[in-house]
Amino acid sequence: MKKIVSICLLALLLHSCGSVAITGRRQVLLFDSGQIASLSDAAYTEVMSTAVPSKNAQQTKMVQDVGLRLTQAVTQYMKQNGREQQLAPYNWGFTLLQSQEVNAFCPPNGKIVVYEGIMKFTNTPDKLAVVIGHELAHVIAQHGNERMSQQTIVEMVGAAGDAVLSNKSEQTRAIFGTAFGLGANLGILMPYSRTHEYEADRLGLIFMAMAGYDVTQAPIFWQQMSQDSGPKPPEFLSTHPSDANREANLRALIPEAQQYAPRR
Repeated sequence: MKKIVSICLLALLLHSCGSVAITGRRQVLLFDSGQIASLSDAAYTEVMSTAVPSKNAQQTKMVQDVGLRLTQAVTQYMKQNGREQQLAPYNWGFTLLQSQEVNAFCPPNGKIVVYEGIMKFTNTPDKLAVVIGHELAHVIAQHGNERMSQQTIVEMVGAAGDAVLSNKSEQTRAIFGTAFGLGANLGILMPYSRTHEYEADRLGLIFMAMAGYDVTQAPIFWQQMSQDSGPKPPEFLSTHPSDANREANLRALIPEAQQYAPRR
């Protein structure tokens, strides 16, 4: 059983390897990107069915203008580097919603959503580009597909382990299940989520530069966010990096990002 599971997993991983644009990080993608986008369409429709669009015309226009400028720059880059087909599943959209939640998100279908609550930190197009660029990066890097793939692999390994222990006592199997679940969460899923966040920060910064935005505003944005946010769990217990680490990381990445700025 263990040999069969190992062979199947190895074949699956070898067949499903890909790489992230620009960073080159290798990743496992078990699902078709079009399928992922279609699934996210349903979730997006459900969220939007109860959401209230912002009545702030000025902020709404800024969200749409920044989103369009960023996606145009990224589309041009992907075409020039032979990755145009990767953009096929995405139908870009940019919406500002009435909510004091300090957040933004983008499902894997390319529909970027910004909440009014975060606009107090993004009162300029450059700072708004930090947020939208980050969400756009999650889509381009196919992080949604990768997270679903990781979860699927973890579930497969867990099921295989349970099968191997099928002749053991219920207590032994319960201990394995608890230990495996905790180990997978703290040792695999959460660290990978933080990897995705750091990668989205890096790519988002590069996308900002491609679109001609001021990348030096990114660490300033996170500095302001950290001053306003309440207590947070330690980074190793979180799916996101700490604000301080993000700010320091972004400052270090500015020279790289500036290399992608349009030549004047």
